[in-house]
Amino acid sequence: MPRHFDQPAGKVRHRTQGRGSGTPAFDSARWQARLDALLAAHHVPGAALAVLAGGGIHELASGVLHTQTRVEVTTDSVFQIGSVSKGYTAALVMLLADAGKLDLDAPVVDVLPDFAVADAEATKTITPRQLLNHTSGIEGDFVSDTGRGDDCLARYVDGARNVGLTNPPGATMSYSSTAYNVLGRIVEVLTGRTWDEALRELLCAPLGLEHTMTLPEEVLRFRAAMGHMGEPGEEPSPTPLWNMLPRSAGPYGGICATAADVARFARLFIDGGTTPDGTRVLSAEAVEAMLKREVEMPDQWSLGAHWGLGWGLFEWDGMRGFGHDGSTFGQLAYLRALPEAGIAVALLTNGGAAAPKVFEALCRELTAELAGVSMPEFGPTDEQLDVDPAPFVGGYRREGFLMTVTDRPAGEGVLRVKYEGADGLKGTFEPLFWNLVPVSDTPSKTVFAGRRNEQDGWIPVVFYALADGSRYVHFGVRATAKSR
Repeated sequence: MPRHFDQPAGKVRHRTQGRGSGTPAFDSARWQARLDALLAAHHVPGAALAVLAGGGIHELASGVLHTQTRVEVTTDSVFQIGSVSKGYTAALVMLLADAGKLDLDAPVVDVLPDFAVADAEATKTITPRQLLNHTSGIEGDFVSDTGRGDDCLARYVDGARNVGLTNPPGATMSYSSTAYNVLGRIVEVLTGRTWDEALRELLCAPLGLEHTMTLPEEVLRFRAAMGHMGEPGEEPSPTPLWNMLPRSAGPYGGICATAADVARFARLFIDGGTTPDGTRVLSAEAVEAMLKREVEMPDQWSLGAHWGLGWGLFEWDGMRGFGHDGSTFGQLAYLRALPEAGIAVALLTNGGAAAPKVFEALCRELTAELAGVSMPEFGPTDEQLDVDPAPFVGGYRREGFLMTVTDRPAGEGVLRVKYEGADGLKGTFEPLFWNLVPVSDTPSKTVFAGRRNEQDGWIPVVFYALADGSRYVHFGVRATAKSR
């Protein structure tokens, strides 16, 4: 039975549900020690890990929920899962498509007549499919606090009519949280429920997700993680507020859950749309559509080589998988699943700049042991590439952000990126800098590996052109056009 906040935490730090069937035995004590060691080495205050393997869900917890209160993380602690929430919104949309209530390829305005973005022609043509696979072109980082009322999403979508485009619809993939809020509003209109209610009634209830929620008053029933922020190598500090996202962020990033509940949700797609007791939640066709390669990613490393309808899609040693990352202010979440092997790994953390390294180590080791696959690493190769920096130097701009690419001093052979706020976000954060090293150069795109300092991991920075010849950089899974 799960331990709630008003029950003694005891000393139990791991729990296993279900029975194994054919995969190597899960050594809870060894993985607990590994999780403990990684958190300590990378200054991550606390984390919960759930692994679906052999038909069972194995739960581990480590560290503290808050560095000042020192309350222990337990397996029933809830974390903010950030953009992993998008997979849930996508599933709700596919439920509607399953029921014949939504045509994914008809214009959004057919369902939301008042929907509009700044580009009038794009407004007429953008489809739910393009919202799902991130090819709508809608600027992705529109944040608007429209209050705590049940009309918050309707007001958000109304306010998005001044949001511009990163690129023409369908021209390239550019990650858009804004698009997922439009999808959330479609869910509301077609179900007659708020997005929160639809999530609870149409997904959480049939899947038995008793520790998945969206509102603070629901979170307060359980142990809840506090976010922490800090520079690499430092002990992070608690964020000033538990959650700095407005309620209107729900469809793109507002879910809180335990790691085990995230693994249970992933299991829905591994099991072809049914629950463990055989109850059908999504049709097999809907699951297949969500995991079908819809769009090739310019950046093929951050979230996968392709995008489906709600999930990033990857292939490791010939084995296909899906997943998503999520981040809020001071919390980071990760999900990777390999349906063929019946494996899912969900890691929820409450901060630390090096949390990605914890996830990469755990996921690589777990999938190697349990599925026999190698999770690829990204970074510079030993080969010294001779790349002319001139075509990439210049300014790249999208709404709220400016990237300036400059050549480094002679002899260093790399570029430098300055990332800063622009327009309404100008001066809201200190500029960030990445040094870039070339990784590959082809006629269609040039890939660089970037990092801020030697303690950071490498991230992909991809320069490419659209069909019309316009130059773009893919950075942070977002497309940004060259402006000068």
